[in-house]
Amino acid sequence: MPELPDVAVYVERLRALTVGQPLEKIRIASVFVLRTFAPSPREIEGATVEAVERLGKRIVIGVTGDRWIVIHLMIAGRLRWKPRGAPVPGKVGLGAFDFPTGTLIFTEASPKKRASLHLVAGRAGLAEFDRGGLDVSGASVGDFAARLTSERHTVKRALTDPTLFDGIGNAYSDEILHAAKLSPFRMTSAMTAQEIVTLHRACIDTLETWTQRMRAEVGDGFPDKVTAFRPEMAVHGKYGQPCPVCGTAVQRIVYADNEANYCPTCQTEGRLLADRALSRLLKEDWPRSLEELEDRRRPAGTAPTPAKPAPAETAKVAKPAKAAKAPKSRGTRAEPAVPEVGADAGNTAPARGLGRKPRPR
Repeated sequence: MPELPDVAVYVERLRALTVGQPLEKIRIASVFVLRTFAPSPREIEGATVEAVERLGKRIVIGVTGDRWIVIHLMIAGRLRWKPRGAPVPGKVGLGAFDFPTGTLIFTEASPKKRASLHLVAGRAGLAEFDRGGLDVSGASVGDFAARLTSERHTVKRALTDPTLFDGIGNAYSDEILHAAKLSPFRMTSAMTAQEIVTLHRACIDTLETWTQRMRAEVGDGFPDKVTAFRPEMAVHGKYGQPCPVCGTAVQRIVYADNEANYCPTCQTEGRLLADRALSRLLKEDWPRSLEELEDRRRPAGTAPTPAKPAPAETAKVAKPAKAAKAPKSRGTRAEPAVPEVGADAGNTAPARGLGRKPRPR
């Protein structure tokens, strides 16, 4: 899914190419893509582009009359800038926007049809698409900490929640957590003040670094190679490859349509995080550490990884022997004790069935 760095560069290039230009025609090629249309495409045709903005992971194009085009690329949606009047691709094409200087092609290389297009009137209509996430780049550590700890989540889930943070998805959250040396499963409620400061800095640096890198790659062109898997990334999409910091093989956790990638040495103190599906299947056979994983992969007959030495045990002080109990007299019957209820010492009522006087015969 295109995330903040990708969407930011899309917006910058569209702003340079379309602001001040009339939107001559909107071509809808898929019945799935247009979700709301008030105003209709024909009502917007001929209007001049006045603004191009980013709203979370959405791209919004404002035209005269306070009308807005909202494009959500989701996972497989992409934009292409082509010569004016270029045809919409048959298999993956969703639509096209024709300008005097060129045509913006909207595609989605997925059968799930998640990408969407909305045409709305006024800022009030546009506000419905604002999930309220915090833009980390301009946020103080205090504001960041308040959002991060406002709900009890794993740090991976918190970063990718659009109601908490703006524009961060699966790919860049992996890179941020690796830079911060934090486990994706670290609970936000358990994070220290220093860990939060480090994570805040990692968010800003990672997103800014990748935005600048994409700007340099695109130059005066258009971003037509947007992908979540880039060779320069540290851990995302690098399962089994060496961590660029320590050389440990990158591991993954697979869930739904995504996977989280992490370095066990840099982020989890050598522990392997349990993949929900596989760990349920393997149960006790799931390796808990890098040493166990290496031993599973080792050919038969080779020496296993030496176990870490156990901490020295402290000498145990022998407990004094209990005094022998006096034998009970056979002629008397011990009265059952009345147990206390909870921690209420004042409650002396006998428990049901206990401490009753014998019935007269």
